[in-house]
Amino acid sequence: MASVPNPIDVHVGRRLRLRRTLLGMSQEKLGKAVRLTFQQIQKYERGVNRIGSSRLYQLSQILDVPVSFFFDDMPPLETADAPGLREGAPAPFEPDPMAKRETLELVRAYYRISDPAARKRLFQLTKAIANVSKKSGGTG
Repeated sequence: MASVPNPIDVHVGRRLRLRRTLLGMSQEKLGKAVRLTFQQIQKYERGVNRIGSSRLYQLSQILDVPVSFFFDDMPPLETADAPGLREGAPAPFEPDPMAKRETLELVRAYYRISDPAARKRLFQLTKAIANVSKKSGGTG
């Protein structure tokens, strides 16, 4: 029976992937920097393998983020959701929109806009479109 990854490990892995891809770094390059294979980086990013504290610190240094970055935006975990403390199957883990390739490409393109005023106008336009879509019942 395959074990289910811990939601915290999955979240940390997604944050690792987010930062790595925002920097345009391949799994292979990151793996070489920490003396691991790209397959090990893949396992970290999927939450299959847990990242130890010293490795997490090393990754934070390479990716130029504080260690806390990996825990940002983590949904609160309730005691009732802890394995062994409640009956029934665990709730499904919702996919993170920040992990989608489309999102990452959009963020990269946004930050390639060199004119700060144009970037701000695009940001405001995007928010306005999202608000109109939400008010009209669109699926955003």
